[in-house]
Amino acid sequence: MSAAESSVSGARPGGLLRRHRDFRLLWGGEVAGKFGAAVTGVVMPLAAVSLMDASTFAVSLLSAATWLPWLVVGLPVGAWVDRLPRRPIMLASATVSLGLFLSIPLTHRAGLLTFGWLLAVSLLAGVAAVFFQTAYTVFLPSILDPEDLQEGNAALHGSASAAMIAGQGGGGLVVQLMGAVNGLLINAATFAVSLICLLGIRHRERPAAKEPRTPGALAREVGQGLVLVARDPWFRALTLYSAASNVALMGYQSIVVVFLVKDIQLASGVVGALIAVSNAGGIIGALISRKVADRIGTARALLVFGLWQPMLALLIPLTFAGPGLLFYAVGGFCVSAAVVAENVIKSGFQQRYCPPELLGRLSASSYFLSYGALPLGALLGGVLGTTLGVRPAIWLLTAGVPLAGLILLASPVRGRRDLPVAPPAGADRCDLGTSLNGTG
Repeated sequence: MSAAESSVSGARPGGLLRRHRDFRLLWGGEVAGKFGAAVTGVVMPLAAVSLMDASTFAVSLLSAATWLPWLVVGLPVGAWVDRLPRRPIMLASATVSLGLFLSIPLTHRAGLLTFGWLLAVSLLAGVAAVFFQTAYTVFLPSILDPEDLQEGNAALHGSASAAMIAGQGGGGLVVQLMGAVNGLLINAATFAVSLICLLGIRHRERPAAKEPRTPGALAREVGQGLVLVARDPWFRALTLYSAASNVALMGYQSIVVVFLVKDIQLASGVVGALIAVSNAGGIIGALISRKVADRIGTARALLVFGLWQPMLALLIPLTFAGPGLLFYAVGGFCVSAAVVAENVIKSGFQQRYCPPELLGRLSASSYFLSYGALPLGALLGGVLGTTLGVRPAIWLLTAGVPLAGLILLASPVRGRRDLPVAPPAGADRCDLGTSLNGTG
């Protein structure tokens, strides 16, 4: 009996959150972390703008620093995660993040806070996030049965979206009540909650198979993950699509606070509330992803959420004060719904299609390319916003969101009803998996 089966018996009555204690704790820790990250995403730029009069480009650097570690350490982390127990990695990452965000109000009270320290915290917290996200991606399927993965991913993505809405909506209010710097205490508290939840998980992973560690072994394992993405047409298409989409998404999101505060002349509380309303689409995306995929097929649903629905992102640069805020709310709502829905579908596909012993490497390699595009997008947003103006930059970047979906049209996704659940027998993908395991 598997670890997941030991937590669940009979006909699986009720929802996954009700019947599976370890998943419930993992869910609680993840939701708390997303809430804190959402608060930080609003509070950190507001702190930089209000306390240090940071420029548009400087604000974009904060977003870039958060995601830059995926380009620097993302690949080796995947190989390390495949070698080590994942829960201790997540515990260590949450502890480091707790200390980092706690340091900001402490240095501010000591009169030592600088923009350089905000940048350093963003960078180091980003490194911790690389370890946490990669380990979490591999840990989740170890506690769930395969038939529960889609429900588990939908619950996590949907609840995380709800937490982000609450965090972003409350971010502006937190600034008004506590001040921009003290507002980061909220994020520190959420990492403490994550630690408590992770410590309560009873499931213990089976020790990874011991492999001889020869010189260059780490580099070979890193290369295996990249080859896995490059050779498999499904992994390759989805990773390239994610990278292109993330450049556009982070490009406009990195300067949207500047756009709403300086161009539209909105107060901090209104900015947080507007961003929260637009991100409410994430909850809807999580709720409808399974229903749409069941009705029209997972591959077709991916095209709907990756290409057609994101076209409404072009409403965002039409935003103006007063009733024109509806443009931002509707455009952002539809983009958020599409992003979360396609993430639910992609996560379930990857966790079922990839051999478990290679999932850490595969996740790190795909994250390296897709998340590694985020700092590039943030820098692009800063450069375009500085040289062209914020609104023209947002026009260009939001147009890139649906254009990224063209990659899916040129991939095996087009013409298929469903994404595969396993590589076809005798395909190169199976031969690759065999050779990576050292048995062929």
